[in-house]
Amino acid sequence: MKASSLPLLAFVYAGIAFATFTDQNVLDACPGYNATAVATHGNTLTASLTLAGTACNVFGQDVEKLKLEVTYETKSRIHVKITDAAKKRFEIPASVLPRPKADKSVSPEHADIHFNYTTSPFSFSIVRSANDEVLFTTGKHPIIFEPQYLRLKTDLPDQANIYGLGEHTDPFRLPTFNTTRTFWSRDAYGVPTGENLYGNHPIYFEHRTTGTHGVFLANSNGLDVKINDTDGTSLEYNAIGGVFDFYFLAGSTTDPTELPRQYAEIVGTPAEVPYWSLGFHQCRFGYQNYLDVAHVITNYSAANIPLETMWTDIDYMDRRRIFTVDPDYFPLDRMREIVDYLHTHDQYYVLMTDPAVAYLPGEDYGPFNRGTDMDIWLKSGDGKNYSLGAVWPGVTVFPDWFNPQTQTYWNNEFNLFYNPKNGIDIDGAWIDMNDPASFCVYPCTDPFQQAIEQNLPPNRTTPPPDKSIPPFPQTSQAHTKRDGQFAFDHSGDNLFVPPYAIENHAGGGNLSDRTAWVDSLHSNGLIEYDAHNLYGTMMSTATQQAMEQRRPGKRTLVITRSTFAGAGAKVGKWLGDNLSDWPHYRNSIAGILGFASVYHVPMVGADICGFGDNTTETLCARWAMLGAFYPFMRNHNQDIGRPQEFYRWPLVAQAARNVLDIRYRLTDYIYTAFHQASTDGTPVLNPLWYKYPQDTNTFPIDLQFFYGDSILVSPVTEENITSVTAYFPKDIFYDFLTLEPFEGQGQNVTFDNVDYTAIPVHIKGGVVLPLRQKGAMTTKELRKTDFEIVVAPGVDGKASGQLYADDGVSVKQRSTTLVEFAFDKGTLTAKGEFGYDLGVKLARVRVLGVNGAPKSVKVNSKRVGDGAVAYNATSKVLDVALNATFDKGFTLQYS
Repeated sequence: MKASSLPLLAFVYAGIAFATFTDQNVLDACPGYNATAVATHGNTLTASLTLAGTACNVFGQDVEKLKLEVTYETKSRIHVKITDAAKKRFEIPASVLPRPKADKSVSPEHADIHFNYTTSPFSFSIVRSANDEVLFTTGKHPIIFEPQYLRLKTDLPDQANIYGLGEHTDPFRLPTFNTTRTFWSRDAYGVPTGENLYGNHPIYFEHRTTGTHGVFLANSNGLDVKINDTDGTSLEYNAIGGVFDFYFLAGSTTDPTELPRQYAEIVGTPAEVPYWSLGFHQCRFGYQNYLDVAHVITNYSAANIPLETMWTDIDYMDRRRIFTVDPDYFPLDRMREIVDYLHTHDQYYVLMTDPAVAYLPGEDYGPFNRGTDMDIWLKSGDGKNYSLGAVWPGVTVFPDWFNPQTQTYWNNEFNLFYNPKNGIDIDGAWIDMNDPASFCVYPCTDPFQQAIEQNLPPNRTTPPPDKSIPPFPQTSQAHTKRDGQFAFDHSGDNLFVPPYAIENHAGGGNLSDRTAWVDSLHSNGLIEYDAHNLYGTMMSTATQQAMEQRRPGKRTLVITRSTFAGAGAKVGKWLGDNLSDWPHYRNSIAGILGFASVYHVPMVGADICGFGDNTTETLCARWAMLGAFYPFMRNHNQDIGRPQEFYRWPLVAQAARNVLDIRYRLTDYIYTAFHQASTDGTPVLNPLWYKYPQDTNTFPIDLQFFYGDSILVSPVTEENITSVTAYFPKDIFYDFLTLEPFEGQGQNVTFDNVDYTAIPVHIKGGVVLPLRQKGAMTTKELRKTDFEIVVAPGVDGKASGQLYADDGVSVKQRSTTLVEFAFDKGTLTAKGEFGYDLGVKLARVRVLGVNGAPKSVKVNSKRVGDGAVAYNATSKVLDVALNATFDKGFTLQYS
């Protein structure tokens, strides 16, 4: 069949060409391929795939011959790769996503999943070995492989539980009716539901009561993944380039968290974070000058609200140019005073750095001139001119992260501008607009005119401050060769308007709209058409390396907007430009669950109280409570919205004080979770079904979650109400504040009278929690606060937990402490390695759910005096005061 004869439709909505819709019956009637020359060599199967009939040519000429390679890489992972047999095509470079090596000793016969296939026409399935359950199958759907269109489709169970395929603001469990998840990075103000956003993680987890498995497609080209249940439930990949490069993960039949651990073997375990990064962060786009920034810092202190890190958006820049300060509004000497003040008070500072560099030939702008001298800018398709955009500073160029000189350039700019001796000594970096974003409307033939029309850079609207006023009254004063040749042959491709249009919601839908042109050329011959979705992660990695080299040996915090699979091994992420409303408040929970429990980017959070529009006092109070359980906790909003620092309303201030006390007490617990994640990929946050995989009621829940392994958070999610209905599986829980036991019955429970300064938080039974006795104004002060151990027995009377500690800042630790706690039948045992000196005492042990006052309590076999033992019959809490140096293991027994 000819392409012109197929019932294809470029769907137009409000004049915007969003996507191509195709009759599935037509696609399923394509001939597919036959497999020949099938051969097995140890743990690897290879075959030739030849077109099985008359070509469909649905969106271009069908490739006649393909190559299949199937490798059992581990007992739980199968790698399936289908490529053009005759022509080299783009694949994700190993420099961006290093691939795990296969274990050659793996025996396919003993693997947890198997690759089954038929030869004519070729199809394959992935089957769970334990029960012969089909997890993935192409049996009814032929593979289509064309220069700019790759299609592969699998059938799913009805009412399938699919999670992942982000970045998105859809529900955590994806709808199975007419759902399209599009992968094409873009600037996405308001983070709309159902649209492509900033980042791309083409991984999905599917959960069944029989087990949990995962499928990862390592393809960075533009991509639509379609899920539909109108004629049986199916999931379909539609890519506009690259190859089929699948990893199938067996997961587990009993423990869903085994699946993210297996995925971490591909994309890397998450980075360990500095201890201080778990404190509270404050930012705003719209601080008018350095005095605004200073006043926010002192106002938080005056309000007795902990502030760990102060952030500043692009306001500080001179005409929005990166690596500059505005000499009138944010003079360098005053900025240095702010940093010194923060550091003196054990606080930290982070600044925004964008990728777009102002195009200023002939002007004395060092970042542009030095980059030009090193020839590190992304080039136009002819390889001779710069790929220009229009961003905040006006007309811009973009660093080419594939250029081997760009890291040197970036390191140097960070060393010059962020120099502790004469620059701004930041403690972390914030990366925005790295999708890469451009305000230039396609076709962007004249970015200079568009910059004028859009008033880029925008003018200041307030007079500069008197620079004689101190911020704090109590203080004083090699060229790379370019030949325009692509690394892969795209000579017959329509790069700007591919025959299959993915559902890109940027501007008018063209792939080059509001971003760098798709034919922009990298130094290694790659073009943006293939590498676009990698830009944000590559910039983030380069920034992380630049921060490490300017502060050798220290962990750093880098928060980025655009991510690809594997980004979490280096950086954290905020969820972008959300809005100050209840829908965004609610969907932030699904957002953080996606990144922390599926994509392995656990240092994640949404802008608390919302970025765009105006928040309200009650929304901000509720959001402060919820945001305290984001791994990354930051208040941030837009310049045109009302200021929303927590201290601006009495209700919000009290909510923040209350919940930050809880968060800071839990800091070592969540720091331990981050360490475990960095070791093996165990999730830092958990949806309820991770812990209750047989309870079908938990599968759709995304308004509750577990902070760490066992702190159940059930926020109020409706406006102007003081109650919340939450689901409690059949298990035992304990109220975090009162410590009273609560029996879950596998049904919803309504909590009334939930004040605006409160949030329901429960401890899941079966855990031993290491807590600080109280919160603090800074994490440095917190680390001087004594511990208490809370034992929350499960229904079987047992509990376990751990505490990891180190200096909180070093990449390589000289010494660490790891304590394992185990409780059973009235006996708590703590043992481990105490290499790192905690420097504090263990004040007490609190055992929950004790049904009567004990007659005897012993610590290390010695009876404890009655004055050190207290029992509350109402809460059923047994308190044992120890006040012992926390530098060795111990045993506590009661009877």
